[in-house]
Amino acid sequence: MKISIGNDHAGPDYKKAIVEMLKAKGHEVTNYGTDSVDSVDYPDFGHPVATDVENGKAQFGIVICGSGNGINMTVNKHQGIRSALCWTKEIAGLARQHNDANIISIPARYTSINQAVEMVETFLNTDFEGGRHQNRVDKIACQ
Repeated sequence: MKISIGNDHAGPDYKKAIVEMLKAKGHEVTNYGTDSVDSVDYPDFGHPVATDVENGKAQFGIVICGSGNGINMTVNKHQGIRSALCWTKEIAGLARQHNDANIISIPARYTSINQAVEMVETFLNTDFEGGRHQNRVDKIACQ
């Protein structure tokens, strides 16, 4: 599977652990994130991830910032994106099952690295249920 990841200065260690896990499982990862803790602007790293998912260059995206909110708002500006801010693996699973989320947003300052890795694993291994949820997902996009 092809996955794009982006992070700001709050998430280099999170990204490193997530990328290691993904590569160990045979996934192809495109890294748009910073490896530095020096302050940067999260939109610079979120927009390329969203563009990859929107254009089919990646099946899923992962974005990380301090609260998870700013980068989540950024990627959700893209028409084809349904990004979910997650702080537990249960929420990550529901984001896929009920909302067909295609990007997971992780709040680095409010979750541990181990939690983040578990959330990504759950997110990627959970299928969209469709059915009654499909109608709701269809209503998310503005036409």
